[in-house]
Parts: sequence; C-alpha cells; structure tokens
Amino acid sequence: MAERFAAFWWQDLRGALAPVPIAVEPCGDRVLLGWAGLSGSIALALYLLGGYHTGFALLNSLGAVQPQWPWELVTVLGDERTVFALALLGSRRNPRLFWALALAAVLGTLFTHSLKPLFDAARPPAVLPADALNLIGAGHRRGSFPSGHSVTAALFLGVWFCFVCNRWLRLGLVILAAEIALSRVVVGVHWPVDVAAGLMGGFLAAWVGTALSGRWDWGAQPAGHLMLVVSVGLFVVWVTLPAYGVSPGAAWLLRGIGLAALAVSLWHYGLSPWWRWRKHRSSAHPK
Repeated sequence: MAERFAAFWWQDLRGALAPVPIAVEPCGDRVLLGWAGLSGSIALALYLLGGYHTGFALLNSLGAVQPQWPWELVTVLGDERTVFALALLGSRRNPRLFWALALAAVLGTLFTHSLKPLFDAARPPAVLPADALNLIGAGHRRGSFPSGHSVTAALFLGVWFCFVCNRWLRLGLVILAAEIALSRVVVGVHWPVDVAAGLMGGFLAAWVGTALSGRWDWGAQPAGHLMLVVSVGLFVVWVTLPAYGVSPGAAWLLRGIGLAALAVSLWHYGLSPWWRWRKHRSSAHPK
C-alpha cells in the first residue's frame, strides 16, 4: 500500500508542477530595474550630500511616536526567517515563483554577506549616545552596510512584482518593501544609506533570480522542488519557530507565520494527496 501511495504521490506532484507556465509580465524586468536604480541613486545622493549618517535623526524620530509595536511587526517582515516561511506557504500553489525566490535568496545572501564584512560599518547604537537614539528592540553594533532586512524584503517582494500584472499591486509591493526598509531606521539599527542600498541589492537579486528561473527549471521539477521544500521546512522548524533575537512583541508573528507555513505544507504535500489517493482507490475499486 505504501509503495502504491508513493507512486501516486510522485505522479500527483509531477502533475502539479508540469503545467505551470513561467508567468513573468513583459515589462516587469524594466520596471524593477528602474526601482533598483532609484534606490541606488538615493543611497548615493544621501552619502554625497550629507555623509553616511545623513537623514537618520529625522527618520528615527518616527519611532518615538506611540505606540511602537507596529514598527516591531513591520521590521520582522524583513527577517529572512519570515520570508522563508512565507515562501514555503505558497510553494505548492506557486512553484515557479518559489523557485525564483530561492535563486534570488542565494544572490541576495551573496550581496549582503560579501559587503557587510568588507565595510564593517558601525550601526547607530555604536555611534550615537543613548539619549540621541530611539531604539526599539535589540541594539546591534556592527555590520550596518547594507541592511540585510531591506535586501530580503526587496528580493521577496521584487520577485512577486515580476509575477503579477496589476500596476497598483506592483506599486503596493514596492511601497511595502520601502516601508520595511524604513522600519530599520525607525527602530534604530540602520542608517538611511544602508536601507536604500539594501533595496537596490534586493531588487537586483529579484530581477536576476526571476530571469534565471526562466532559463533553468531545476527547482520547478519534482526532485528539485521537493529538495527545496524539505530544506526550507527544516529551516522553519529549527530557526524560525524559536524566534531567536526577535522582540517579544513581534515573535508571535514570526512563529505564527512559521506554523501556518508548516501546516499548509503538511496539507498540500501530505494529507491532501493521501485523501485524493483514497478517493481514487475507492472509485477504482467500488464495493
């Protein structure tokens, strides 16, 4: 019985992946590159006009307005653990997008973790006195440039940008990415130059990752897709659910998204195929 179900399950997965087209809207590449260029231009302009720390005091003062918990929730949306869980949440229904996200994540990680040790820039808590800083949550001190949360938010929402056609929805995705990036300045752990450069890197990673996914479909084939799902699922269990380093006010959101992703994955990859297999057996061998 187990062997018969395994064969049915594999065919079911193959059938779910095979007919999915690569749905990238024709103007998506140009528009996303435009947002990347704008973000990079803002980062360069801020640095040239006022220096690395310019604009921080004005934006960070937004965090002094009560309540502060909305900023905690917004900033956790840029956490890579949140993005992995959200990607897993839609992996079965949007396998091409899931594969594009995986490729973009690799590129975004290379961008972030190659520049952070290279510049080793001090974060606001390491530079400013406590009374000149509105800090929400944990205060990090090193690795300021670029903002990893901004890269993550831009690559995740940038890939979605390439897979939708509605211009207002696209604009909403860009605004949400910018808001997540802004939250990193508001909570006091990044300079505006960091987040603008992070948005640029994330949008570029999304553009390249989506383009690569259209030319190399390993992650949209059953074996590759399954390896990615298992890897991301393990990541969610071991890293996302404990919510290390996340403020208590936002930890529940991170855990909730992680649990939802695991529950939906269990249904799509386990319980739903089992139910269809039992139904298929009943119809093929009626009593």
